[in-house]
Amino acid sequence: MADQDETYIVGPLYKARDKVYPAAVHGRFRRIKWTILCITLGIYYLLPFVRWDRGPGMPNQAVLVDFPHRRFYFFFIELWPQEVYYFTGLLIIAAVALFLMNAVAGRLWCGYLCPQTVWTDLFYAVERWVEGDRRERILSDKRGWTFTHIRQVALKHFLWIMIGWWTGGAWVLYFDDAPTLVKDLATFQAPFTAYLWIGILTATTYVFAGHAREQVCIYMCPWPRIQAALTDEWALNVTYKGDRGEPRMSVKKADAARLQGEPAGDCVDCHQCINVCPTGVDIRHGIQLGCIQCSLCIDACDSVMTQIGRPTGLIGYDTDINVQRRREGKPEIYRIIRPRTIIYASFIAIVGGIMLYSLATRGTMGINVLHERNPLFVQLSDGGVRNDYTVRLLNKRGARDFVLDVVGLPNAKVTVAGETREQDGRMMIDVGQDQTREIRMSIEAKDDNIPPAPVDIEIRITDPATGTSVSKHDHFVPPTR
Repeated sequence: MADQDETYIVGPLYKARDKVYPAAVHGRFRRIKWTILCITLGIYYLLPFVRWDRGPGMPNQAVLVDFPHRRFYFFFIELWPQEVYYFTGLLIIAAVALFLMNAVAGRLWCGYLCPQTVWTDLFYAVERWVEGDRRERILSDKRGWTFTHIRQVALKHFLWIMIGWWTGGAWVLYFDDAPTLVKDLATFQAPFTAYLWIGILTATTYVFAGHAREQVCIYMCPWPRIQAALTDEWALNVTYKGDRGEPRMSVKKADAARLQGEPAGDCVDCHQCINVCPTGVDIRHGIQLGCIQCSLCIDACDSVMTQIGRPTGLIGYDTDINVQRRREGKPEIYRIIRPRTIIYASFIAIVGGIMLYSLATRGTMGINVLHERNPLFVQLSDGGVRNDYTVRLLNKRGARDFVLDVVGLPNAKVTVAGETREQDGRMMIDVGQDQTREIRMSIEAKDDNIPPAPVDIEIRITDPATGTSVSKHDHFVPPTR
């Protein structure tokens, strides 16, 4: 039981959000981020309009998810629903690639490639263009709702909504012919689901990139917690080099301290690394959950170091091992290539190689055979025996005829229910473009040709134009003797 004199400190369960006002920054990493932003958003917004000729009667959109015909097209690749394992392979590669990036340089994905980072960067750029940089935005918020501030905020939110609207519009273009769907959307003739998804993605983009921002990275995204368990001491991370920067003091005080032989660090406590951070993190406190490692603090610090005539690199990519080695006066070492990265890279190469080989060697036709189980065989009045099968033929190209053969039971009679024809004594089955066809096939063995036990048979289809064939094995089952 607690002592009656014991006091308890009661505080809030949740910390209120501190609004972040990131300042504009110029430098190498900012240029890299702008380049990645332009490339990734350019691909996302423009890719639906890229054309790819697949021949007559085929869609000519380079990337298309065709739900009505159950196809996925990616340039020269065409995937069917039963080939979903390719998507499984891509998901595996994506996951291991995240592990590899984390092993090499921490949160590379978060800082440069994550959609939340890319769109938030774009929204911040719009905000600066409309309302000004960090100081102007802070002053505007302090002054309150003046006419100028209202006009700027209204324009900013309008542009944000337009970006969100086009983000949702670009998404639905991947599911239908883009030029046609754009016309239908403009004339209000598009399906309701298209408008619904545009509305949903407009809202989510506007909320996540315009309002939630760093809250998504800190509270909603699971990856920061996962990657923290996967990282090791050799991974490069954006790091403040405290052994060089501490103790912090102004330029004049540092010069005076050095003249007197006292320790003085290179950090002048200018707070520029905090001011440019999109999540409001002070990198000098070490690696934190909120740090997405976008490297903008490196550009800000390097700019200050250049202005005061001190070496750059006070904040930079570094490892926990090197932090400790510098404290001990040892030289820095880097090991990007190590067992962990080799394993990840090898796994990606193996899975990718298997997928490429499978794509390169897969056929454009297929066959599946299902033996009738009830009954396994039918005894005919003339003494013969019949087995029935359900055969499904798959055609991944234009309309064509397949030759149907049965191998393994000599002198057997093969019949197919429905529309079939014969050519040069061979049974021809026509299958439409990008279609499957299910047929009912019967195999009869005469009384003098009934095998004494079940025999293995091969049911084969051949494309007479190319000579390509595929087959499935099954059994012909006779009566028990």
